[in-house]
Amino acid sequence: MSAFIWSQVLIAIAIVFDLVSFQFKQRQKIVCCLCVSGILISAHFVLLEQWTAAGLMLLASIRYFSSIFTTSKRLMLLFLTSALMITLMTFTGLISLLSFSGTVFQTTAAFCQSDQRLRQLMIVGTSLWLIHNYLAGSPTAVVMELLFIGSNIIGYYRYYGVSLRLQARC
Repeated sequence: MSAFIWSQVLIAIAIVFDLVSFQFKQRQKIVCCLCVSGILISAHFVLLEQWTAAGLMLLASIRYFSSIFTTSKRLMLLFLTSALMITLMTFTGLISLLSFSGTVFQTTAAFCQSDQRLRQLMIVGTSLWLIHNYLAGSPTAVVMELLFIGSNIIGYYRYYGVSLRLQARC
């Protein structure tokens, strides 16, 4: 099988973890699923030679794992700085900026104590990754992001009703 096909297989597996993640109420369970998904997505981007995205998703897995145990804003700043360094070292233009921007929102989300605010910020970050994945030429990753946004909204609705108010604090 080609590297492209393998990359799509890895994304298909990651989709399962992403869909399950936002059906949990506890933020620790949400970020645990996202940690596993991030490892698979990082390998997917390595196969597609999208180095900024691969580095940022590997960092995301470490970030999600760390955020299971802490919501420290200092640690969040360390991850944001690390994401900036990875982006600068692998920069290839707009596609790198999109993955970095998505990472900024998702890093902030991962360190929110409120699962409600986590969900809101993840919608924004995931939307940026959706555009990135389209430009990277990964159709299954585009589907993954669409399903991820849908799962997040369903979970949000289940726990918080129709209102997507942005009043929750990190």
